[in-house]
Amino acid sequence: MENTTYVALSRQATLRRQMDVVANNLANMSTHGYKSGQMMFVEHLTKSKGGDGLLTPKLAYVRDIATMTDTKPGAIETTGNPLDIAIQGDGFFVIQTPEGEHYTRNGRLQLDNTGQLVNQLGQPILADGGAPLIFAPEDTEIVISKDGTVSTNNGELGKLRVVRFDNDQKLERTSGAQFTTTEDNPPQNVDTPTVLQGAVEGSNVEPILEMANMISVHRAYDSVKSFIEREDERQRSMIRDMAATS
Repeated sequence: MENTTYVALSRQATLRRQMDVVANNLANMSTHGYKSGQMMFVEHLTKSKGGDGLLTPKLAYVRDIATMTDTKPGAIETTGNPLDIAIQGDGFFVIQTPEGEHYTRNGRLQLDNTGQLVNQLGQPILADGGAPLIFAPEDTEIVISKDGTVSTNNGELGKLRVVRFDNDQKLERTSGAQFTTTEDNPPQNVDTPTVLQGAVEGSNVEPILEMANMISVHRAYDSVKSFIEREDERQRSMIRDMAATS
């Protein structure tokens, strides 16, 4: 197979993975606290045969090396629900899952049948001592202060654990708006977080931009496909002509 076909296939494979990333962003544009993904590429340039002139064309082999997480905050949406919370500034809430601690900025919470404060998946949100927050049936007037302290008419229940990371790009997405971390990037407690009650953070996906990206990727993919088909036909024609003259 010729270099031009290898280059075209590398581009096509990369475009297909990029389409997956764009599609995932669009699928989560309504997921609270979702952080969009962006692909990172590396390009290998090789001078084509045929001379050393300044205008000698170069072959570019494209390879995607990682998916970067866009960590900019989404818009804060006021809901008025006392169990909805959002972080203003740096930080993540800590969620207890069967696989261990996960981290999220999705603050759409609720109470389960046992009185635990949980997310929409039924996973407990943790206080700074590492335990879930549990409300008694007589607890009313839930108040979550700006520093994350949770209290009711019966007094304080605890303080929400909010953590940060030295390198957010080392966070590994587990689902929609939840992440895990690596051993060399441990969570660090945010001592003075800013927590807003009655509000949630929206997705930071920009739908119009992502739709434009999807159209652009689709057109580029079709263009490469057309090129590969023409190149295949050129090679077939060359083989037929060589066979006819031999």
